[in-house]
Amino acid sequence: MAQMEGGGGDEHKKGPGVKKAKKLSTRVDMTPMVDLGFLLITFFIFTTTMSSPKAMNLNMPKDTKNQEELNKAKESGALTIMLGKDNAVYYYEGQLAPDGSNFKTATFSTIRDEIISKRNEVIKNHVHDDNCPKIWAENKGDKTSCLDRDFVVVIKPDVDATYKNTVDILDEMTINNVKRYAMVDITPQEYQLVQATEASGKK
Repeated sequence: MAQMEGGGGDEHKKGPGVKKAKKLSTRVDMTPMVDLGFLLITFFIFTTTMSSPKAMNLNMPKDTKNQEELNKAKESGALTIMLGKDNAVYYYEGQLAPDGSNFKTATFSTIRDEIISKRNEVIKNHVHDDNCPKIWAENKGDKTSCLDRDFVVVIKPDVDATYKNTVDILDEMTINNVKRYAMVDITPQEYQLVQATEASGKK
């Protein structure tokens, strides 16, 4: 609230013995503005839409039947992707050879091509059977749902893989329309191959 202070009513007169008029002074009381500021802050806090947490859908195999379910997938249609440190990506098709001869190195810029290539290979080698109509019905008539039903991607991050890399490879599953994928622990043999490959790259 603004206040003005001044002298008496006769102080404006001029002449001998007449006091000079006092200058008016103004003072603004900011106390109400402080209250208004707190009211505005409270208003925006309660009216701001709070962002709700978003969950990522992830297909995880049951612990008790983990190996059994993985064995059900035809080895010819399986693609195993391993994540290492420093954004490293490794993969192999089917079952890992005892000598690791089919263990290969990739990057996040090239692994998509491997996923697409493997999926197309599975579709090309598809053999139609009586289960396809049921699968089509479950997937709202999507014909590829039966053609690539034997295609499964197994994701195995090692202890050095970052959370970002894991999220990126899961995004690749969505981008490439991979319907069957799972995240499982890396095996000792696979981890040894990853470590050996990383060590050879430092030389």
